[in-house]
Amino acid sequence: MNTLQELQQQLSQCRLCEDRFGFEPKPMVWGRAEAPVMLIGQAPSRTVHITRRPFNDASGKKLRRWLGIGEDTFWNQSLLYITAVGRCYPGSTGKKGGGDFPPSPICAPNWLSKEIPLLEPQLYILIGSHAARYCFGNKKLTELVFEELYYRGKPAFVLPHPSPLNIKWFKDHPDFEELVVPGLQAALKTVLGE
Repeated sequence: MNTLQELQQQLSQCRLCEDRFGFEPKPMVWGRAEAPVMLIGQAPSRTVHITRRPFNDASGKKLRRWLGIGEDTFWNQSLLYITAVGRCYPGSTGKKGGGDFPPSPICAPNWLSKEIPLLEPQLYILIGSHAARYCFGNKKLTELVFEELYYRGKPAFVLPHPSPLNIKWFKDHPDFEELVVPGLQAALKTVLGE
């Protein structure tokens, strides 16, 4: 793989999980090489699968509030490179309050592992336990959320997943927005030149 553009082209045509989901895979590709921020999520939601815009759902509204940026900045592919551990919507568990299946284990070794070295962001933002585990191994999500972190020599923030289904984590950690969000917003503003 020589360039990010070539990787993105191959990724957009990926069908490695075609037999896994019961619907057509639509790998999410979003961002340009010059983006100073790399956001790594878990996997697209059903809404994102349909609309083809990352975090175009309830989780995204909360995430943008935490980041302190509007939709125009968030979806500007020259500012935020948005990727994920799983590139396609993994399907719903079908259980009430159960959410979606975890990201396919096929994606990260085939795509994210090749994508990260092709980019040079100034800030990493990792969303949820799957992204945290990919970048930081088996450390506990909660510990990572409240630590000062660096990934590949650059500042990094690990955030809990902003899903409405993650209510227990937020009840258990009411100080998250007070202790983490201001530093996150300040780092993002610095990197974006605001």
